Amino acid sequence: MSESLPDLYQFTRAEITELVVGWGYSPVHAATLWNALYWEMAEGIGAMQALPEKVRIRLEKETRLGVLPVALSTDSSDGYTRKFLLTLPDDRRIETVRMRFTGRATACISSQAGCAMGCVFCATGQMGFSRHLAAGEIVAQVVHVARMLKRAGEPRLRNVVVMGMGEPLHNYDATMRALEIVRDSSGLALGAERITVSTVGVVPGILRLAEERQPVSLAVSLHAATQEERAALVPAARAWPLDRLMEACRTYSAITGRRIFYEWTLIEGKNDSADHAHAVGRLLHGLPAQVNLIPLNPTSGYAGEPGRRETAREFQQILANQYNLPSTVRQRRGIDIAAGCGQLAGVV
Repeated sequence: MSESLPDLYQFTRAEITELVVGWGYSPVHAATLWNALYWEMAEGIGAMQALPEKVRIRLEKETRLGVLPVALSTDSSDGYTRKFLLTLPDDRRIETVRMRFTGRATACISSQAGCAMGCVFCATGQMGFSRHLAAGEIVAQVVHVARMLKRAGEPRLRNVVVMGMGEPLHNYDATMRALEIVRDSSGLALGAERITVSTVGVVPGILRLAEERQPVSLAVSLHAATQEERAALVPAARAWPLDRLMEACRTYSAITGRRIFYEWTLIEGKNDSADHAHAVGRLLHGLPAQVNLIPLNPTSGYAGEPGRRETAREFQQILANQYNLPSTVRQRRGIDIAAGCGQLAGVV
């Protein structure tokens, strides 16, 4: 079956060259193939007309192009957000979101079908874990959004956040390979500073990011400033307690010199009080950090309510005035189509 053939999206540019040259063809054809993948964003090998027919025939026989079919495309009433339900080769489905901002566009991509982390307020966590995505399946999502933007004559894709379905550091190797491919300066050329990987706090992955000095930005989903409160919201905190997580974050910042974005989902009456803001301030004081405050998005499996706007402002003021911590309140996008943070579930 074609699904067993290697996916062209999983290859780096060097590997594409090695493949084509290994077949006895000119390196020029490898460059043409790479351009077809990431400049033209061809939807099939047959569409790569700049390649000689003999090369296309060999590609059709020995590889495949892992374009993910769109099962459903949904636009939000906010006018800025579109969610794609994409079908994997084994018929599982994942969700990818395109968000438009002034002069730029962002893709929110998935790293797994489902998620094993089980965060109580997250629709993906509520559905459980199905499988890791292959590197090519991660790349295919980025290409899909870039292709849609190009067709619509909209500003090119500038930002990627690995904050969709799944825990990217649980699927570390495939995620990092995919991000290497989309960063290639001769391809999609996404700047490392415009790629953010979000983790619920997988300590070994954070330490590996630091050790390998991966150039992408890191976001850590915190949501609580004590071990007891965090474990109630984020079951992974039982495996990687808060003290171990913060030690890993300090190590990461010391090695890389980068700040970490700490994500805090504001749940009314749960973690949005002034006391909670002070707890965050004490926890992060002195660290290169920014706090992203995210009003809870509704899911069918969790009954909490989002923190109110005035509560978020008070939270911000405490962080800024008493702890010198910068923060932002996440713009709510795509809530009506379940495209917001924590809402992706891969179902129609």
